[in-house]
Amino acid sequence: MIPEATLVLALIIVFCADFALHKSQRRTYTLGVLTGALLLCQLVPCFIAEPSEAFGGIYQSTPIVNVMKTILTAGTFIVVVMSQAWLESDSQIVDGKSVHGKYSGEFYMLLLSTLLGMYMMLSSGSFLMFFLGLEMASVPMACLVAFDKKKKESAEASAKYVLTATFSSGVMLFGMSFIYAATGSLYYDNVAAAISGTPLSIIGMVFFFSGLGFKISLVPFHFWTADTYQGAPTPVTGYLSVVSKGAATLTLAIILVKVFGTMAAWWQPMLWVVIMLTITVGNLMAIRQKELKRFMAFSSISQAGYIMLAVIGADPATSQTALTFYVLVYVVANMSVFSVISAVEHRAQGGTMMSAYNGLYQTNPKLAFIMTIALFSLAGIPPFAGMFSKFFVFMAGVNGHDQAPFWPYFVVFIALINTVVSLYYYLLIVKAMYITKEEHPLPTFAHGRAINASLTICTIGILLFGVCSCIYQWIANAAGM
Repeated sequence: MIPEATLVLALIIVFCADFALHKSQRRTYTLGVLTGALLLCQLVPCFIAEPSEAFGGIYQSTPIVNVMKTILTAGTFIVVVMSQAWLESDSQIVDGKSVHGKYSGEFYMLLLSTLLGMYMMLSSGSFLMFFLGLEMASVPMACLVAFDKKKKESAEASAKYVLTATFSSGVMLFGMSFIYAATGSLYYDNVAAAISGTPLSIIGMVFFFSGLGFKISLVPFHFWTADTYQGAPTPVTGYLSVVSKGAATLTLAIILVKVFGTMAAWWQPMLWVVIMLTITVGNLMAIRQKELKRFMAFSSISQAGYIMLAVIGADPATSQTALTFYVLVYVVANMSVFSVISAVEHRAQGGTMMSAYNGLYQTNPKLAFIMTIALFSLAGIPPFAGMFSKFFVFMAGVNGHDQAPFWPYFVVFIALINTVVSLYYYLLIVKAMYITKEEHPLPTFAHGRAINASLTICTIGILLFGVCSCIYQWIANAAGM
């Protein structure tokens, strides 16, 4: 449990530093640098390659899980970097000193707490540990969504998130109780050995899948997503869209194969339908959006469907490799978009509306160009990394289905058609930046070192992850390919 232990240590250090530092403008910057440095140090233990377990098997760690922890940690580091401008945007003068209205220490501690919960969820060896990890991630996330206390939209978004999360947790616990009644255990290995296609087991599996489908924003469990993404602070929205989703998708993939592998004939058709609905509904609803955070919410719903394509493959190693690589590419592309949204939001009235980007290329060409690269990667246009990630999940989706080839191929075909649809709505933003004429476009502005750093990291990832085969090979080796 070295990754978890070091993350707990990082939490303690940030907690103590928050008390020790004076509440001045320098405090936010210092805490941000400290948290970022601790996350970079956290990357080292996540590279552990040997499988391990603790507490009688309730905690289990594998190489592919450690790779995903590394990716989630890197995504959290990007969020810490890009949140600096937002945390420093609400300062006020008290006794001649600059004091912030936002509490940066609490923000970083909540961020690390959710990451710790995702670590525990990924390394769970029983449904009990999984549920504890899920709640450890969900409760601080609700606080992060409501962190912008001066905006009623933030409180409203948090209320919707909490209510839906509570209901989905109840449904999931109900499903776990059915699974326990059918097998007499909550340990993954014991459940896998005892479970069969009885009505009790099927109901438990469906309820469990429904509860976790909320975390991933799969249709029809997606209704909270757009309102929560719109109301939450932009850095939190970015964190919610990539880091949380990545942890939940790999966990679901592992549990479906490891625990419910003998019931694949029941959950695979359900997954086929959910994937087609998720990709299609997400794309069609994104076309109608004029507010960029809602736009990215429906985009993330569609992307969740693409991620889950890898799960329907018959080869677990290929599926986990494609899924993990997709999450890695999705982290850098999506965080690049949210970094641009955060930069524009602080400079424009109604900065999250698509109309605020009209003529952006005239005054801020570098920002527009980076936004274009990120959107092209999300759409899967070569030569950017998103094209390679989509190719790998498509290949994983049809891999090993020689006995019943029609439905997996049909699901991938629907996903391919939707890729063309997604290109259309991503190009709407590109059109606004480059083609739409605006008499008074957003003036030229400097977006700060923090945003520059996050954009640089993400752009390098978008350009290199697809063409550097060592990245994919590292993930494949961890998955046992």
